[in-house]
Amino acid sequence: MFTARNKGRLAMTAAAVGASLALAGCASGDPLAPEPEAEGSGETIVIGSQAYYSNEIIAEIYAQALEDAGFDVDRNFAIGQRDAYIPAIEAGEVDLFPEYTGNLLQFWVPDTTATQADEVYAELQAAVPAGLQVLDQSSATDQDSYNITADFAAANGLESIGDLAGVDGLILGGFPELEERPYGPSGLLEVYGVTVGFQATGDTTVESLLEGIVNVANVYSADPRIGSNGLVTLADPEGLFLASNVVPLASADLPAEAVAIINAISAALTPEGLVELNVQSTVEQQSTSAIAAQWLADNGFIS
Repeated sequence: MFTARNKGRLAMTAAAVGASLALAGCASGDPLAPEPEAEGSGETIVIGSQAYYSNEIIAEIYAQALEDAGFDVDRNFAIGQRDAYIPAIEAGEVDLFPEYTGNLLQFWVPDTTATQADEVYAELQAAVPAGLQVLDQSSATDQDSYNITADFAAANGLESIGDLAGVDGLILGGFPELEERPYGPSGLLEVYGVTVGFQATGDTTVESLLEGIVNVANVYSADPRIGSNGLVTLADPEGLFLASNVVPLASADLPAEAVAIINAISAALTPEGLVELNVQSTVEQQSTSAIAAQWLADNGFIS
């Protein structure tokens, strides 16, 4: 169970709580009876995030919105990658986590053949372990993509991933786990006939691409550095990468009031909006807390 301390300023939350209290009062018929508690009691909603600035911004948006609605929230941010945080979620140590549909589905179903947003989401709903749920997916995406410099694209006539098959000496850069992912070197070879070496570049992947340490880079599609550095995102006509829409992964016991708030956030978060949030973090160097608060105010969630 989870704690909601008071009614927040969110309009839908206030309406839901008010209706609930009114019905409860009519049922008791005793004006001296104590007011019923808000939904849930005794525990805090623990919100986690990846060790990735964009994911942490979304988690902070969740946290501030729920706090505004009166829930007690603990932040457990920058946990790491899925191998580290999924066990914590499955063990009930984390109650809410911003995720990405395609990559999360591949974590649980490595051999999935789903690629499009709706089919990925439907299969993900069926794959979620007992005790967990995925809430509404957002139109915002932040999925893996393969990128090259404009000069490298022009020199080799590259537009899609398959075009790489005719290029020798390719070195793919990305986080260490990419080497074992289905869309990593093995997927490139199986789906597109592209052979690459691999260099673990982590947080310096874009810099490594620009410096020529690697010539193909795995960069999340909402990363503003793709545009600011004129990188070329290679088309993926065969669906090597699954659609990865932002989606909240939550405990099955998350209160309905909290679910409604998070689903409303998902509906308001757009692809362009997510890129702008990332610009505010990486270019404007704003704090995660300030970015989240401004987004919630701009979108009418808090006053």
